[in-house]
Amino acid sequence: MSLLNKINLEKCPQHIAIIMDGNGRWAKQQGEVRLFGHSYGVEAVREVLKACVDAGVRHLTLYAFSTENWNRPQEEVDGLMNLMVETIANEVEELDDNNIRLRSIGDKNRLPNACRNELNAAMEATKTNDSLDLILALNYSARWEIVDAVKKIANKVKEGKINPEEIDDDTFSNELCINDVPDPELLIRTSGECRISNFMLWQIAYSELYFTDILWPDFKRENLFEAIIAYQNRERRFGQVSEQLKN
Repeated sequence: MSLLNKINLEKCPQHIAIIMDGNGRWAKQQGEVRLFGHSYGVEAVREVLKACVDAGVRHLTLYAFSTENWNRPQEEVDGLMNLMVETIANEVEELDDNNIRLRSIGDKNRLPNACRNELNAAMEATKTNDSLDLILALNYSARWEIVDAVKKIANKVKEGKINPEEIDDDTFSNELCINDVPDPELLIRTSGECRISNFMLWQIAYSELYFTDILWPDFKRENLFEAIIAYQNRERRFGQVSEQLKN
């Protein structure tokens, strides 16, 4: 029996963010190069996407490539970029068939032209889909996103479009890469690492964190359901005490 049957679908997180970690270590365990693990990680993405659709999750953000990842060996970076181009091109039809909209966060300007073109074409082809948002964080850094938002707000102040006294949480959130989706209720990181790694620092202020030792290529739909069940068994107080929630 699938763990899906143990999930309260009415209280499923609407936005899940995942730090997909462990591809390189998984490849090493197989006696292969790191890129081998990244290619097998694509299947884990497919599994998680289908699981999210089944559970009624509306937004899934995947940390696909950080600004720090450019520091990896050039061969791996080149291979990752080629893999992303190939994967995006191959998955557009299936995304469209499943009513999934592809979106992205991050600074796309540094991405190779082929990667940026495939990404833009896929987002255009799926822009009217409304079952699930698949948000890819590409060349993404939370610190970059925060600084970029500050620059936008500063320019609006300079142009007289906003007064500094009017700046609040909503003002800031509206200048982030995507401002029309709820913050993630659940953040998952695979591979046993217990850190955030510069990912959605503003948005995960009240996210439930779930760490698993499973390496990303081995992460299956039932593993996602396990994370959702763990989330549903937690008490989300947002600064309140338990008694307030019960009342």
